[in-house]
Amino acid sequence: MSSKDCLPVWCRGEEWCPVTSTALLIGKKWHPVVVQRLLADGPMGFSELQDAVDGVSSKVLSDVLEDLEEKQLVSREIVSEKPFRVSYSLTDRGAELEPVIEAMDEWGRTHLRPASNEEQSIV
Repeated sequence: MSSKDCLPVWCRGEEWCPVTSTALLIGKKWHPVVVQRLLADGPMGFSELQDAVDGVSSKVLSDVLEDLEEKQLVSREIVSEKPFRVSYSLTDRGAELEPVIEAMDEWGRTHLRPASNEEQSIV
């Protein structure tokens, strides 16, 4: 990939910081979950995606998808006008996040466990 095809990012300091910049792209709570569901299940409509991302509100999911689309990680295709339906899928750039998402999943399965009621106030 040539540098002109890369997303422009900014990182504090004189050197470009790829870890921080990548975290800015997918570091919000629902972003990696949406990417993971699209990796696992392929293109989905809004309602289907909301069901797959248990616990996310329509407003938040809409904002996440808009942000991921703006960052060129997700594409939105109008499937039909009446009734209005869209399909969301990963762009090539978004699909290339697969090893990152898999590493996050593996690390979480190894090092994390569900918090008890008492511990939930800490997290």
